[in-house]
Amino acid sequence: MFTLLKKSNNARLGSFTTPHGAIKTPIFMPVGTQATVKGVTAKQLNEIGTQIILSNTYHLNLRPGSELIQKLGGLHQFMNWENPILTDSGGFQVFSLSALRNITDEGIHFKSHLDGKKLFMSPKSCFQIQSELGSDIAMVLDECPPFPCEREACIGAVDRTIRWARDFLNHAQEDGFIDRGHHVFGIIQGSTYKDLRVLCSQSLASMPFSGYAIGGVSVGEPQEEMIKQVGYCLPHMPKDKPRYVMGVGTPVQLLKMIGQGADMFDCVMPTRLARHANVFTERGLINLKNERFKEDKKPIMEARNYTCLNYSRAYLRHLIMANEILGSTLLSIHNIHFFLELMNQARIHIKNGDYDTWSNQWIKNYLNSSS
Repeated sequence: MFTLLKKSNNARLGSFTTPHGAIKTPIFMPVGTQATVKGVTAKQLNEIGTQIILSNTYHLNLRPGSELIQKLGGLHQFMNWENPILTDSGGFQVFSLSALRNITDEGIHFKSHLDGKKLFMSPKSCFQIQSELGSDIAMVLDECPPFPCEREACIGAVDRTIRWARDFLNHAQEDGFIDRGHHVFGIIQGSTYKDLRVLCSQSLASMPFSGYAIGGVSVGEPQEEMIKQVGYCLPHMPKDKPRYVMGVGTPVQLLKMIGQGADMFDCVMPTRLARHANVFTERGLINLKNERFKEDKKPIMEARNYTCLNYSRAYLRHLIMANEILGSTLLSIHNIHFFLELMNQARIHIKNGDYDTWSNQWIKNYLNSSS
């Protein structure tokens, strides 16, 4: 159940109830593709205020397998995570395996990127995997068009996405998955075509999903185009359900999309950039490999996370230059906390009614400064 608590122009403050607790929105979800957020423990995630994480149906079904995870008590118990989990359907991962897959109206034939084994994923099997995992929020199987995408090919992808969404939802209803309190989100596709985005949005809005996601963004298009695609969809998405933009984004992108009316986000960026020595600050992104941090006694920034409360930029740079694993962990903790705290500040300013003023100034400071 989603409750819209307050609005500040288009920005929304809400609460979404799941079997493993309520989520305050807007929210950022760290990505734990293979039942782990890379380099960070469940305890560390809890300490920095992580409300929900994302795991991936495609990867977990290949290894170790959803049946095994179910046998071991479900994904939450398997990875020792007590809070909500959203599982991506795997459609985007299969999309990225263009040389290994063949899409039909029935589903997706593809080869495992691990061993080349021939596999097939349909709306029914995609649902079954997520049911076995015990997901709090299951994403429907969709077809993610590439960028750029010819119009005729995109029409086919949108048509299949709508039909697969209906089939997936029917399987979830027949299974009792929804009656047990779990949620299913539909995914809007349509590439850069406004009319197809609107068509897909309206078609999915007519189905009783718990929430709705915008997919197929951040697949190579410029940032301006990405923001436009989100803007095409949001006015046609139900106001009383959570709105999730998949696979994004930078701090600036997140704030702009919240200002348009989006509620939920996920991205590998915080941990991926951390593994390459990049850390986020309110004054922009910095790379700790830079020589100027060699004797820097300051923390990355004044923040209440384990990394910033205990370590200097100089020490963190030393770990990175020495290829110590701890360096990636400490930087990941900071980066994830940065994104979570940004969402917390957004919620505060929506509640205060000054979100647009605050976010515009925050973006200006972020883009025009350096740490």
